[in-house]
Amino acid sequence: MKHRVWATGLALGLGSLIAVTTSAAGSASGAGLAAGPGTARGAARSIEFIGMPAPTTPEQKTDVYSAAQAKVTYANGSVRTFPLAYHQLMATGEKVNGQSVGGLFDVNDQPIMDANGQITSDAPDGQSLIQLPGMSADDRTRSRGLALVTQYEYRSLPPVGPQFTAPDYWAKLPATMSLARIDQDKRSGSLQVTHYAPVSFAKVNGLWVPCAGSLSPWNTHLSSEEYEPDAKVREGLPPAADTQDGTDIASFSTFFYGDSTRANPYNYGLVPEVRVTRYGTSSVVMHRALGRAARELIDVQADQRTAYMGDDGAYTGMFMFVADRRADLSAGTLYAAKWHQTSAIGAQGGSADLSWIRLGHATDARIAAIVDGGIRFSDIFDVSNTDPGDASYTMVHTYMGTEWLRLKPGMAQAAAFLETRRYAAMLGATTEFNKFEGTTHNAADGKVYVVMSRVESGMSDGVGDIQLMTDKAGAVYEIDLASGRNDSSGMPIRSSYVGTSMAAIPELLGVYSSTADAQGNKCATDKVCGGDNIKFSAGMRTLFVGEDTGYRNNNFVWAFNVDTRKLSRILSVPTGAEATGLQAVDDANGFSYIMSNFQHPGEIGSSDPDWAQILPLLDSKWNNRLKTAVGYIGTTTGALPSVGAPGR
Repeated sequence: MKHRVWATGLALGLGSLIAVTTSAAGSASGAGLAAGPGTARGAARSIEFIGMPAPTTPEQKTDVYSAAQAKVTYANGSVRTFPLAYHQLMATGEKVNGQSVGGLFDVNDQPIMDANGQITSDAPDGQSLIQLPGMSADDRTRSRGLALVTQYEYRSLPPVGPQFTAPDYWAKLPATMSLARIDQDKRSGSLQVTHYAPVSFAKVNGLWVPCAGSLSPWNTHLSSEEYEPDAKVREGLPPAADTQDGTDIASFSTFFYGDSTRANPYNYGLVPEVRVTRYGTSSVVMHRALGRAARELIDVQADQRTAYMGDDGAYTGMFMFVADRRADLSAGTLYAAKWHQTSAIGAQGGSADLSWIRLGHATDARIAAIVDGGIRFSDIFDVSNTDPGDASYTMVHTYMGTEWLRLKPGMAQAAAFLETRRYAAMLGATTEFNKFEGTTHNAADGKVYVVMSRVESGMSDGVGDIQLMTDKAGAVYEIDLASGRNDSSGMPIRSSYVGTSMAAIPELLGVYSSTADAQGNKCATDKVCGGDNIKFSAGMRTLFVGEDTGYRNNNFVWAFNVDTRKLSRILSVPTGAEATGLQAVDDANGFSYIMSNFQHPGEIGSSDPDWAQILPLLDSKWNNRLKTAVGYIGTTTGALPSVGAPGR
């Protein structure tokens, strides 16, 4: 995510929020609800979203709010329209049962401190609302118990103290994750946090920049570690001249271990899997068999074996993993995609057929043993940052820059799973994707959806596999899936969910102009710009898109119905903030939810003519921009009705 790195009662402003939701309620049938929408008529047959205008006042621009509506058609044919609202569950920096939400910890599970106390993240991101049979609520009479796992990507603003001298602390501090106990009201579906606990990463080398996440089909939280640190540079070798790497593993190591040299780069860029029990405890496994990359997230298909993974940054790849066993990511085969362009060169968004290059097979245990054995980058590759004039070297261009690599004997497996992107490029896979963000799937239609926040750099540089027009507003693609496919060497791929082609969705192409409008926006406000988080609801037949762009003052969450092709804005987050934490929950005890967070309000400043009024409002509402929200989009009284059992 982190658009700035790559770009060339509740403090929610309740006055304006109440005004807009009351206005929406006044025009909606069924306003003034006494009970939740899921209580009277059971599950919904369909939900149509009626969009809201973009914010216009400084109050609105600095709020997180919804003035959209949901038109619900029930199984019996009746129809009701509900005003939507954003419900904050918790906010970074606040205390819940004595714990600081988003608080950071070291290797001994001790709080990392600055002059103001425990340092907290200002960047909640991926999360999973989880139903666990037997989990009890605090108020058992009125509520049911749920769990919420939330990961906090980084701390952006500098902590307070003489030791914190950098202007930005992205990738300089260990990250964190939390497990919250939730009471779900049986009548309205409204959610309330009753207990908060950090998820410990002390025994797994800490948590590195966790971005988006997903709920696995077997009910675990699948996290991510983005922008893997460059092991070549960590070893002391010089970086490529055009490297994109801006991470600081030495700083991370200092704050986590108390030793700048201890953190091994091959322990980061992995997939943490978090398992939660009905008793409210958690445990973490770090998966290595999925390879090591700037993984935005992992999305597992209905077979519980095939997974797709985005790779964030410039000059990155697309990866597919096929597990040996269902519901077990500890062993499997890793593939990288090759883009064979089918649209006319220069076509906006573009389309392509896909082939898959087998990188290798591994287990978590095998790769862990290689890392624990002390392997270094120079044990895997010979490398030069300039042309060595030796045909035994292969030139690659990846996120780590332009390099000439030669694989050392016996190092294919280590290369595939520790230097996944570099090795994929050596084998001829496409490493030209740009800002490859969210991934989600539509099992009923046999589709995977992926998003590029900006179509530029390797996608539009006029060379290589991908040759498209630059579109700084980005594009969302749909990938068709099929069975009976072979990899590029002719070997069968043991999956019925193999991507065969991909094409941009026309309705989700943004509109960018180098000339800003009167409000300072370079992206049109009625189109998606900088899509990042995406999640598909099978029951609502809706693709939700959360934005992360610096080309518009406010980012939004959109609902796109894949049947009607209708696009509706349903949430606005504060100026400069990124819309994160998307999860579509189709059924939780008879209710549905659109989980949604935001991070780093005011991060990039603004060309908005109201900026002089916006900045003090951001500071007052959001604790000098350190306070960010974890919550969900629902009705004004609670939740939306269920749209069917999970996996519908």
